[in-house]
Amino acid sequence: SPIIWVNRSLPLWGLQVSVALISLSETLLLSYLSYKGSIWEQILRIPFLLEIINAVPFTITIFCPVLRNLFIPVFLNCWLAKHALENMINDLHRAIQRTQSAMFNQVLILISTLLCLIFTCICGIQHLERAGNRLTLFDSLYFCIVTFSTVGFGDVTPKIWPSKLLVVIMICVALVVLPIQFEQLAYLWMERQKSGGNYSRHRAQTEKHVVLCVSSLKIDLLMDFLNEFYAHPRLQDYYVVILCPAEMDAQVRRVLQIPMWSQRVIYLQGSALKDQDLLRAKMDDAEACFILSSRCEVDRTAADHQTILRAWAVKDFAPNCPLYVQILKPENKFHIKFADHVVCEEEFKYAMLALNCICPATSTLITLLVHTSRGQESLQSPEQWQKLYGRCSGNEVYHINLEESTFFAEYEGKSFTYASFHAHKKFGVCLIGVRKEDNKNILLNPGPRYIMSSTDICFYIHIAKEENSAFKKQEKHIKNHESNYYPGASRLPVHSAIASMGTVAIDLQDTGSRTSSGDTLAVPSEGGKESRRPSIAPVLEVGDLSSLQTCDLLSDQSEDETTPWDDEATAGLEYAKGYPPYSPYIGSSPTFCHLLHEKVPFCCLRLDKGCQHNYYEDAKAYGFKNKLIIVAAETAGNGLYNFIVPLRAYYRPKKELNPIVLLLDNPPDMHFLDAICWFPMVYYMVGSIDNLDDLLRCGVTFAANMVVVDKESTMSAEEDYMADAKTIVNVQTLFR
Repeated sequence: SPIIWVNRSLPLWGLQVSVALISLSETLLLSYLSYKGSIWEQILRIPFLLEIINAVPFTITIFCPVLRNLFIPVFLNCWLAKHALENMINDLHRAIQRTQSAMFNQVLILISTLLCLIFTCICGIQHLERAGNRLTLFDSLYFCIVTFSTVGFGDVTPKIWPSKLLVVIMICVALVVLPIQFEQLAYLWMERQKSGGNYSRHRAQTEKHVVLCVSSLKIDLLMDFLNEFYAHPRLQDYYVVILCPAEMDAQVRRVLQIPMWSQRVIYLQGSALKDQDLLRAKMDDAEACFILSSRCEVDRTAADHQTILRAWAVKDFAPNCPLYVQILKPENKFHIKFADHVVCEEEFKYAMLALNCICPATSTLITLLVHTSRGQESLQSPEQWQKLYGRCSGNEVYHINLEESTFFAEYEGKSFTYASFHAHKKFGVCLIGVRKEDNKNILLNPGPRYIMSSTDICFYIHIAKEENSAFKKQEKHIKNHESNYYPGASRLPVHSAIASMGTVAIDLQDTGSRTSSGDTLAVPSEGGKESRRPSIAPVLEVGDLSSLQTCDLLSDQSEDETTPWDDEATAGLEYAKGYPPYSPYIGSSPTFCHLLHEKVPFCCLRLDKGCQHNYYEDAKAYGFKNKLIIVAAETAGNGLYNFIVPLRAYYRPKKELNPIVLLLDNPPDMHFLDAICWFPMVYYMVGSIDNLDDLLRCGVTFAANMVVVDKESTMSAEEDYMADAKTIVNVQTLFR
């Protein structure tokens, strides 16, 4: 009797009947509207059954007053409330077009399911125990929590069999429903961890971040980027958001768990071609976007096409975000001219190899300069300098006058030299090498301990043009701790090395030591107002009339007329100076070079086969006066054009031009031959570096430089460090 009948007052009965009628009407209406031909599909739905169990008995009590105190499990309506809440959340997300809601929905379903289970158990135990222990609502809550947590103290237990049966049923339901919910939640959480979630809008607006877009993330690429990026002290507070379509591998995951990186690097799995993923990375708020390519790609052209599409997508989504793009093939550069900075690997590589032929170890020097190193701190005061090295001996010092700023230190009547890199920070000049008069070797990065003498040849990098700086020789007389300076009249030998990141990546000029009658770096007068000619002509890249006139005015210092060459030796060197009439790819800006008056027939470009114009079949038969430069490559790619241009630049003296022989595994196409047939002394032959006969035929015994280019067909190795294995073995074979 206590279980079946309850004491229900008339106002409460009226309220419950009203709610039941409204809810039942709504359920029947929705069932009718959603009817699709199967009546049993509508009736057997759990929400419909719960509605019938709770609403129909109240409707019956209207016509049968005797049943007004009949117990009806109204607490089961909590499951209907749970179902309605899920529908409301889904409709809300659909209305606001929120797609990243799977995790939120699953957490909501899990919490609501757990609460409904506990609430159903509490109400059921409390009602059934009215015929037993007469538990209060709090005692029922205590019993349910202890039971579901598998603790089971035993101080509160059901006494009658209906209560025990309900506990068994609830435990079975919990064992079935809750693990399913937890499994789905864990799966979504793992997928979210793989995809990386989102970079919050609040953090994007309050913190600075950059986005790194890559097709596949290797540990070497990641560490090189992070170490160089965070080497600058101003970038320590930046976040790096990695946007990569591939799943994070184990090595990258371990590295990103290191505290130094876990707080600053965020990995997002996604594509730069999807606005949804760009929005996750907050690309529109990013300080910069870096789009990098992997060097060990099987198809480098396809990799460039992907890079181009990523650059287009980022520029379209965030037009104000600075874009830094790495491209592999030079013919693809013109597609991304809109990017703020574009680095072409193949173009840069061949230009570096060409400069190695002019000045050995140039590529090593540039590589060391662009990589961050942990060097010694420069001395900041003469006191520190004197403490380490004592006072200088001698009265003569040299200093660089940079826009009326001197580059030397004075302490108690003696002169001391500051560190070169300290001067670089302060004046924009960096001393990278010194050669003594009696030594042929060059001391690289002499550092703050080196004291220069009057006969030293200095190699330095300067931000401004060289004509804005001058070398002065000053004599120092010490009298009563007062110093007076007198300008000297002697001239210094200057070797100039200019690194110009232009169309052909880097252009280097070595003017050599001139005689006293030649054009050298003039010593300005004491007032510094006397005009003088610049020591180096600018490298022209735009073929307009003004550029040509400027070149005619300035190029005489690198012409052969300034040096008394032998007339017989230069009689046959009839070359013109101009811009190459044909470029192998779109986007290659013209560079002023030594050219032939008429292009060479294609048959004459072949070194190892004679033709109707000449009968030579090897390099020895040509009788070249200068030593050869041999390039061993797999194919004649467009980047190889950038190897030839620096070696035929207009400032190179005609007498010093070296013949260039291209040793190719595959025959070049007609477009490449059209581009190189205008350059003097450029030949090719089909052969392999593995073949001794091919090496001898192309003149390896007469070569000054042998350049071996890595082969694209062997770069896609399973182990990244083995990508250059074939090239290394070939070079060792060549040495032997």
